[in-house]
Amino acid sequence: MISALLQYSFLQNAVMGALLASIACGIIGAIIVEKKLVMMSGGIAHTAFGGIGLGYYLQVEPMYTALGFSMFSALSIAQIQRRSTVMPDVLIGMFWPLGMALGILFISFTPGYPPSMSTYLFGDILTVSVKDLLVMAILDSLLLLITISFFHLLQAYLFDEEFSNALGLPVVLAESLTYAMIALTVVVLIRVVGIILILALLCVPPALARIFRADLPGIMGLSVILGAMFCLAGLAISYHYNVASGAAIVILSVLVYTLVQLLSGSGRILFHRKHLAVDSSDESVHTMKK
Repeated sequence: MISALLQYSFLQNAVMGALLASIACGIIGAIIVEKKLVMMSGGIAHTAFGGIGLGYYLQVEPMYTALGFSMFSALSIAQIQRRSTVMPDVLIGMFWPLGMALGILFISFTPGYPPSMSTYLFGDILTVSVKDLLVMAILDSLLLLITISFFHLLQAYLFDEEFSNALGLPVVLAESLTYAMIALTVVVLIRVVGIILILALLCVPPALARIFRADLPGIMGLSVILGAMFCLAGLAISYHYNVASGAAIVILSVLVYTLVQLLSGSGRILFHRKHLAVDSSDESVHTMKK
């Protein structure tokens, strides 16, 4: 694959796309996992499909309309959740199918043959273009700028929202920034893993990083590295075995997470049994001395 990478521009674009996607999923993925917004992120991701359908209907770049659609949906969800007592699950149940339904509706109104939506639904990192890379780089830069500028506020909001509110911190701003960053990340990841598989790439790297790190900056940094490894490994599998790149990335990441959890769980069980054996032995010796 190395020789092909030097020869074909689409592979070079795919590698750059994988690295840019890993930055986004590492940063916002850690926030999503810590704040328990996984399913809410799935709802926002699926509303982006309505924006993609709108882009085809208006004959404009679907990524731009997807960004506007997901951003509007994310901020609307945050506003409704703040001003009402409706449960988050209810909002997810409304906006998740709404986005998909609007996307289908706009595509059905598009003149001519309906476009293939499999790339947006399931991702294909091998089709990432230079224009996509530019959009991803700009959105990554925005994510980094927001995270660095408001890091302490976001950290306080994540770990103790009520206490932050009592201290007079702008919790509403932190919540709006979080939801807006989720929308930005969704658009970054659409071309890599697709709308349906986005949740896995958002969840697995930070969940795996939390096994080894406890601090938020450490989780974010390790999540970026793990996301890059999963994306590049999935890209290699996709290239060599001619399988869907998004599916390869997701399956590989979930398998690695499952394996690490099983091994770490076995290690904890063995460690616990060893200590039990030592404690029992010490107790036995103490009893014999008596």
